[in-house]
Amino acid sequence: ALDEVSFNVENGVLALLGANGAGKTTLIRILMGYIFPDSGEVKIEGVNIENERIKALKIIGYVPENNPIYQEMTSYEFIKTSADLWQIPQKEFLDTLKDLAEALDIKDVINQKISTLSKGYKRRVAIVAALIHKPKILVLDEPTDGLDPNQKFVVRKFVKNYAKNNTVIISTHIMEDVDAIADRVSILNKGKIIMDTTPKELKSEDKNNDLVSAFHKVTGIK
Repeated sequence: ALDEVSFNVENGVLALLGANGAGKTTLIRILMGYIFPDSGEVKIEGVNIENERIKALKIIGYVPENNPIYQEMTSYEFIKTSADLWQIPQKEFLDTLKDLAEALDIKDVINQKISTLSKGYKRRVAIVAALIHKPKILVLDEPTDGLDPNQKFVVRKFVKNYAKNNTVIISTHIMEDVDAIADRVSILNKGKIIMDTTPKELKSEDKNNDLVSAFHKVTGIK
């Protein structure tokens, strides 16, 4: 699935870009410690995730592509459950929730059952829950897939602001996300990183400065 993939990430937004089957989700699962690589290692702030997974995960917030959140809970109950797992004091939890609910515009649905929410609200509730313990690193698998333009705008704006003082890794095949928020792009193709660059430099691969055409040219995908 992956072959000699190696990289370092610092503050800002790194977009893992690739076609379906390129290895993006497998790489994310390895970064999270859900599966372990046959060789090599993942270190989060110097912590080996295979040896000290709980310690490493305290530094990370993660939202998978399939958004596994409890439909029978309200938004508040789901986020509170996440906070309780991290043993966050009530006042700190409420202060953090207030800030995140404002930033991701979920105030109107905070007491609403998750089963009644739109896909965009569900995605944003999941992001709030992933950030409730104030991690330094946020990992999002296909963060705007299936969202309408307004929902995409809210998520992208938040991610861009969050990445000013933190690290965000997004796995995506949506070029608009890359263009709008990425500081750096790593292109995966058939399990290998074939290019690590900036969106601007990637665009320059195409004579018309088009990101989609540049991606097709670099990967050889029609």
